Amino acid sequence: MAAIIAVTCAFHPARSRAADATGGRHQQVDAIFKTDGKTPGCAVAISRAGSLDYARGYGLANLEHDIPITPQSIFLAASISKQFTAFSIGLLAQDGKLSLDDDIRKYVPEMPDYGRPITIAQLIHHTDGLREQGQLLNLAGWRGEDMYTEEDILWALSRQRQLNFAPGSEIVYGNAAYTLLGLIVRRVSGQSLRAFAESRIFKPLGMTDSHFRDDRSEVVPRRASAYSPRADGGWSENVPNVNHYGSTGLLTTVVDLLKWQRNLLDGRVGGAALAAWMRTSGTLNDGTDIGYGGGLTLGRYRGLHMVRHDGADAGYRAEAILFPDQQLAIIALCNGAAIDPTSLTRRVADVYLGDQMQLPALVPSIEVSDAEQSALAGVYWSPTTDEVVQLEWTDGVLRQAGSPTSLDPIGPGVFRPIDLPHEWRFVPSAAGAPTELHIRDAWPTHRVFVRVTSPLPDLAALNALTGQYRSEETDMTYTVRVIDGRLRLSWPRAYDLALAPVGGDRFVGPRGTVTFTRTASGEVNGLTISNRRLRRLRAVRL
Repeated sequence: MAAIIAVTCAFHPARSRAADATGGRHQQVDAIFKTDGKTPGCAVAISRAGSLDYARGYGLANLEHDIPITPQSIFLAASISKQFTAFSIGLLAQDGKLSLDDDIRKYVPEMPDYGRPITIAQLIHHTDGLREQGQLLNLAGWRGEDMYTEEDILWALSRQRQLNFAPGSEIVYGNAAYTLLGLIVRRVSGQSLRAFAESRIFKPLGMTDSHFRDDRSEVVPRRASAYSPRADGGWSENVPNVNHYGSTGLLTTVVDLLKWQRNLLDGRVGGAALAAWMRTSGTLNDGTDIGYGGGLTLGRYRGLHMVRHDGADAGYRAEAILFPDQQLAIIALCNGAAIDPTSLTRRVADVYLGDQMQLPALVPSIEVSDAEQSALAGVYWSPTTDEVVQLEWTDGVLRQAGSPTSLDPIGPGVFRPIDLPHEWRFVPSAAGAPTELHIRDAWPTHRVFVRVTSPLPDLAALNALTGQYRSEETDMTYTVRVIDGRLRLSWPRAYDLALAPVGGDRFVGPRGTVTFTRTASGEVNGLTISNRRLRRLRAVRL
């Protein structure tokens, strides 16, 4: 049976009622995370006012040997690691060894000069403009199961001649920034991030089961394996094969993370000022708050201030949330790729704080005819990011292609993904120009898309795009072919992707948008590859 830790007290009538309430909450938590005991699951821990309230494991840490998950099981916390990297940088700033306004090239001279500096603070707040590290390595031929090292990532980043955007002008969440921050910690302190965090964070806080993983072959007692569901049933082991950290790499337990959450409130290590800085939003160049602090997402849940971060790496999933005003912390570390700890921890928050919460103040849906909604289906392209959004009208609802979530009308030309406070606004352009789609989501940077009206290419047009394209930024040559009437993009090491036309010279595939470029005379001279975290990586036609 999975281990249980709970607060108990001696019998007293008043206390008995409190105990009944506590026991009822714990039973509700059990119901939220319950498994059949034969699948991956989660370890969960909850603290109130800095004291452990409940901790339990659900499911199996190892499917082959039927080892149950317990509160002492060690998981990879994935992107929850980022707040410890940010805190390490904050400690070095307190020591006077660096400034958050320093140009990163002071410590990482391998990075190109982009004509304007990227600061350490911009790395921390994801306003740096760097392209996503994993996608660069994929485009350079690394496969998902290959080893990824810090040296590989630095190699890929140092070859980039363009940024996604001017530093400080936008926020786009990514991992490259935090890998560089981990490197900066080592170069400034003279210690690895693992050694620095051990001496300055984990040991002082009594986080005895926590460390940054810097050797993938190291044996770690009590570590939970991670899994992904197989299409034909059953499970596949899915553990990341990496030797880099900073953006990820923290091995820890739910009980250890509760000690860290308490430090975010009382600043026992680092002091109150540093703890407050961690929970303070960064800003764009124009002063706009971005809702992201020191490796922490800042926002509200049902009216209550919430500090949080999630994590996903291979088959590991994680969520850590803190309600500072109520001093409630909830941690869930999971080992199944299909598990959603974000929604699960919010259900736990509902159990503990539901009487203090407000229902979401969502604008009610309005009636809009099927004809009006179906007319909005189509392809929309962003001139800024080169992303493509495809909308379809299926089963009587408007939705993004491939998404189960419908877009509900809440005003003239305005839609909302169901139950989310986002806004998708369709704006008719003047003089017969294409309709625009303005998307406002959780980040402050709005995205503008234009409806694609170009016709789809015929077979002759597809054949005219075939050939080889070379990117010096990834040191890779890409081949474009037509097979069975469809365009395909391939490069060495088993990458062979089908590209679906969306209009003119623009296509979409598993890596995002592929746009072919032309000279002034109309000759195809290259292509670009773009998605949310990587914009217009260029390859020149050979």
